[in-house]
Amino acid sequence: MTSRERIDDFLRQKRVAIAGVSRQPRDFTRMMFNEFVRRGYDVVPVNPSAGEIDGHKCFARLQEIIPPVDSVLVMTKPTAAEAVVQDCAEAGVKRVWLYRATGAGAVSRKAVELCEARSIDVIAGGCPFMFWADSSFFHRVHGVFAKLTGSYPR
Repeated sequence: MTSRERIDDFLRQKRVAIAGVSRQPRDFTRMMFNEFVRRGYDVVPVNPSAGEIDGHKCFARLQEIIPPVDSVLVMTKPTAAEAVVQDCAEAGVKRVWLYRATGAGAVSRKAVELCEARSIDVIAGGCPFMFWADSSFFHRVHGVFAKLTGSYPR
């Protein structure tokens, strides 16, 4: 499966957990969480320091989510992403998207290798906003820039 096919498959899932959703209302992770909600996804926030996010019950670990999820968007630091991916493997998650728009994002070599070793489809980088056709101008420009630099998934 190509990277783009993995992205399209991930975005077709209607129940998604987002690991690393901040308690801070203005944080980008909250904007991402709320965009998934706005688009009709059944979104489950994961943050060990929060009881709820915008009216949604928040879970400390992926293994606690009932019913379980098959897809997880990881929006943590790379070092925390490795533990989240381990939780994904233990919870039977089939798809992991390691978010990255700039910098390292949630991507680390160890997290990617762990996904691959556990047969979890992994998307190492990128942002869902780049792949929603009706995203804002800023996000479409980000996608164009990624295409120009050769980093846009194929």
